[in-house]
Amino acid sequence: MKVDGSLLVDDPADAGPAAKRLEEAGYDGGFSFEGQHDPFLPLAVAAQQTEHLELATAIAIGFARNPMTLANIGYDMQRLSKGRFILGLGTQIRPHIQKRFSMEWSRPAARMREMVLAIRAIWDCWQNDSKLDFQGDFYTHTLMTPVFNPGPNPHGRPRIFAAGVGPKMTEAVGEVADGFFVHPFHTAESVRDLTLPALERGFAKSGRRREDFEISCQVILAVGEDEESMLQARNGARAQISFYGSTPAYRPVLESIGRGPLQTELNRLSKQGKWLEMAALIDDDLLEQIAIVGRRDEIAEKLRKRCESFADRVSLVAPFAPDANLWSDVVAAIQAD
Repeated sequence: MKVDGSLLVDDPADAGPAAKRLEEAGYDGGFSFEGQHDPFLPLAVAAQQTEHLELATAIAIGFARNPMTLANIGYDMQRLSKGRFILGLGTQIRPHIQKRFSMEWSRPAARMREMVLAIRAIWDCWQNDSKLDFQGDFYTHTLMTPVFNPGPNPHGRPRIFAAGVGPKMTEAVGEVADGFFVHPFHTAESVRDLTLPALERGFAKSGRRREDFEISCQVILAVGEDEESMLQARNGARAQISFYGSTPAYRPVLESIGRGPLQTELNRLSKQGKWLEMAALIDDDLLEQIAIVGRRDEIAEKLRKRCESFADRVSLVAPFAPDANLWSDVVAAIQAD
C-alpha cells in the first residue's frame, strides 16, 4: 500500500518543509484538507519543494466551487507539480453548502457525478482541442474562446478522486472518478457491506475494472508512548469520532455495527453544544472499531490488518499521533509486500 501523510498547516509557507519531511521519511503522498484554510495553496508551495511526493486535496469542497474553477486550478496544479497532483473532491453537508458557502444543494450524488464529468469535458477541450459542449442538469459549459484556453498540459490531466459515505455517492464515484476516499469515519463492516458493493455497482455502470481504480482509506490514528500521552490521544480521537457520528448522513456507519441509535443522541447533544458529553459516549470498543489505537510500534500491523484487503493507499489522519510525519519505520512497514 502507498502511504500518505498530512500537510495540514496554519501558514501555507510551512507546507514546503512539511512536504519535504514526508518525502524524506518515505511517504508516497501528502494531502491537504479544506478546513480552516484553502486546500490548494499549501500544495502549490509543497510542489515546489518536493520531487516525487504525490499531492492531493483530501478533500476540497466541490460544491463550494464550480467545474470551471476546479478545472483551472487542477490543471495548473498538475503543471506545477509536474504530474503529481490528485484533485480530491467532497460534498460537505447541506447546512455548510447553503449557509457557509451560499451555494446550491440538491441531489448530491448526481451533482458530484456531473461535476466530475464536466471537469473532464473542460480538460478534454484544453488538452485535445475539442469543442466544449457540456450540458447537464446542474452545470452547463459551452463557451471556450482561445484567449481563455491554456492549451495542452505537458503532464496530462490530473486524476480525480472523490469522497463518499452513502451508497448513492459511493456508486457515483465508482462510475466516473479515478479513485475513492474512504471517509475516516468508517468501520471494517461498513467498508465490507456498504462501500465496496457500491463501488462495484459503479464500476459495472462504466464498464471498468477494480484494477482501473484506486481506493484510499483515510484512518484516524490515536498513538501514545506512555499512559498520559495515550489518554490524550484516545480522548482526542473520541471527540473527533463523536463529531462525525452526530451527522445524520454518517448514521449507516454506526448501523453497520449495531450502534445506530447512538447517532440520534450525538446529534441531539451537538445541537446543544455539549461536546464533552458527546465524546464521553464513545466507549473503548467503538473507539477501536473506527480509529487505529496503540503504541507506535503497533500501528503498522493494525493498519494493515484493517486496510490491506481493499485499499491501495492509506492516509494517516494523525492529529492524535505526535511526529507521525517522521515515522519512516512505520511507513516502510505499511508499504512492505
